[in-house]
Amino acid sequence: MAAPTKLTASIAAAVALAAIAGGCGGPSRGGPPQHTRRGRPVPQAPARTVRLIGDGSTAYTGEQPLQPTPLRLEPGKRPPQFVVFSWDGAGEDSRKLFSRFRAVGRKYQATMTFFLSGVYLLPEDKRDLYAPPRHTPGTSAIGFNDVRGTRDTVAQLRGAWQEGHEIGTHFNGHFCGPRGVGVWTPGEWVSEIEQAEDFVTHWKTNSGLISEPPLPFDYSRELVGGRAPCLEGQHNLIPAAKEMGFRYDASSSGGRQTWPHRTDGIWDFPLQQIPLPGRAFEALAMDYNFLANQSGTTHGNRAMHATWGRQMLDGIMAGFERAYRGNRAPLFIGDHFESWNGGTYMTAVEQAIKAICPRRGVRCVSFKQLADWLDAQQPEVLARLQELSVGESPQGGWASYLAGDTGGAPYGPAGRPAAPVLPAGADARIRPAAE
Repeated sequence: MAAPTKLTASIAAAVALAAIAGGCGGPSRGGPPQHTRRGRPVPQAPARTVRLIGDGSTAYTGEQPLQPTPLRLEPGKRPPQFVVFSWDGAGEDSRKLFSRFRAVGRKYQATMTFFLSGVYLLPEDKRDLYAPPRHTPGTSAIGFNDVRGTRDTVAQLRGAWQEGHEIGTHFNGHFCGPRGVGVWTPGEWVSEIEQAEDFVTHWKTNSGLISEPPLPFDYSRELVGGRAPCLEGQHNLIPAAKEMGFRYDASSSGGRQTWPHRTDGIWDFPLQQIPLPGRAFEALAMDYNFLANQSGTTHGNRAMHATWGRQMLDGIMAGFERAYRGNRAPLFIGDHFESWNGGTYMTAVEQAIKAICPRRGVRCVSFKQLADWLDAQQPEVLARLQELSVGESPQGGWASYLAGDTGGAPYGPAGRPAAPVLPAGADARIRPAAE
């Protein structure tokens, strides 16, 4: 995998976007799955049945474990406080940050989204297999991997999926700027997504690791969303994402802490602006954006590392409390597996997960799980939630605001819904929506 500074140059555009935005800024669904990819039916294999796909790099092994059953919100009940911790790049290298945060997730019952860069499953000597739009074949702004890095990354992806986490996409070459993703056409985005899938579904062939176990999922089915490099290009990515069967996109920047909307049928989950303690403006809820406002470099003044980490933690907590005590809008936190400024941001994120995820009424989920819950709600409920501004508590309280008065037709089920049927060991992950 590329060196620790692999994103330093290529993410500069995200910093510029943040500056514009304010001074640099519940498990298994019952019945057959409802979503398909490009018109292909979802395989209906029995649980524990392993059906190898393609060259055996992936396999269908049944429904993903530890997935919450999405229930409609009962009339008059306060919505859950959803929090999504997500990771751009999502590869395992010598710093072992992927495995570290899987352990954090297990400890604090936090499910996350890992956005995989497809080139992290493509060894350097096979680089010519990648044909990036508007760039020379075999080039990548974040480099490629080696065989050992591919093996280690696959091991983490395998374990993460089995623990209930989502494997999304950060696409491939992380190209920003004049010929980068910001100017790609929908067709070029489709090519990029198809190549990202191909690198996942042929990692054995490309790395020579034929004897390794397959990834236990069908990636063409599991891949339902991503985040674009540098938060650029969403306008043309949306139609491509729709064509490829995506359900959400997390590529826009400068979003406010309000309930999400759809864009052309795709859930828009933007990186949000949260308080930047000690400053008069807000910052994007991402480690690199805090870095840009603090040191402007990945290796700033050592004496300030702890202070900068605390500032990020305090910012996350301020954004969380604003939503938790207000409109209950989902909170989105974006990060990278990096040791910038002595790893202070990794420490801040771990502390935030520890402080937030065990709280009453909080659900630390993946973007996919959030999309499942939103899809399960009545449109009238979502419309009411979307009317609330940043930090706004409903006038009269939740009991009256979501009382279910929709012209005489209550939007919720009559009485309390049946408890979700959970796989063994999954009940600890799911907390009731009501407090």
